[in-house]
Amino acid sequence: MKRFTLAVLAALSFLSACSEDSGSASAGKTDESGVTHWKMTHISDGNHLWHRTAVEFADLVDEKTDGKVQIEIFPNSQLGSEVDNINSIRYGATDLTITGETLEVWSPNAVMLAVPYAFDSQEHMRRVIEGDLGEKIENDIKKDVGLTPLFYMEREPRNLTSNYPINHPDDLRGFSMRVPNVPLFLDAWSQAGAQPQVISLSEVFTALQQGVIDGQENPNDLIRSSGFYEVQDYINETEHVRSWIYVVVGSEQLEALPEDQQRAVLEAAEEAKVYSQDLLEEEAETVRTALEETGVEFNNQVDQDAMREAMMPALESYFNDEQLELYNAILESGNGGDAE
Repeated sequence: MKRFTLAVLAALSFLSACSEDSGSASAGKTDESGVTHWKMTHISDGNHLWHRTAVEFADLVDEKTDGKVQIEIFPNSQLGSEVDNINSIRYGATDLTITGETLEVWSPNAVMLAVPYAFDSQEHMRRVIEGDLGEKIENDIKKDVGLTPLFYMEREPRNLTSNYPINHPDDLRGFSMRVPNVPLFLDAWSQAGAQPQVISLSEVFTALQQGVIDGQENPNDLIRSSGFYEVQDYINETEHVRSWIYVVVGSEQLEALPEDQQRAVLEAAEEAKVYSQDLLEEEAETVRTALEETGVEFNNQVDQDAMREAMMPALESYFNDEQLELYNAILESGNGGDAE
């Protein structure tokens, strides 16, 4: 039922976007001088590392194709939501976007891009993405959605904030918390003993301040930018979701390029991936230092194994057989194991 609802929403969004943009010129066209113009859309703002990486990627593509492929970027949801952006590529109005687990709407195994306690470290996640399991997910996206992942960008782990330490699922009893509108997140936290509820991000600070909820979960950079440290005493290092997103291009648009330009785009993608990783590491250190200076306390005593075990029944109930097999393979590849 959850996936049916997602599919219906995606279809409605697709029809709406088609109606709104039916009069616009198609993207991915080659002009009389032989220059291909691509449109790239995404939902982050101009200061976010995703946008800065997108700009770097566009510059690299320009350089490596000798100006034969030009990418125009539309950040900050200018052309619609993440689902809108995906659909606009599928019907040819745009060419590239930045997306993650939302791809589950069309490709079920894309749920692995943001699953609780799938990875025990960023290094483990990286091995999986770049190994056979990651290749399977990417191939499924190509087959199911018609998009080609060009490169991935890592996200900072999600942590739980509170006004008292949360070390174990037992500490979650009676703990009300905000989660985004992600069914799997709701199920997982409920199973672990908390009382999760969906609240708009813009309303979370006031809800914490007024005691409507006891805590919330997000990456450190968003905890800082939203000012949650002003109304929360602890950042509990649950690190419950390690995730990544892709810069994707329409497969038809990529294949329409001459082979030398396709190779140039892929070379630019590889360099942009390294750029994004360096940027993330630099910003993560800066954000943590800034948070520590506010006086908020980082709690590194969280029993992550107990948290994973508490959430597992919800994950097993949510996953289909193939997803559960993939999730277990990811778990088995941890702790220095092989991600093949």
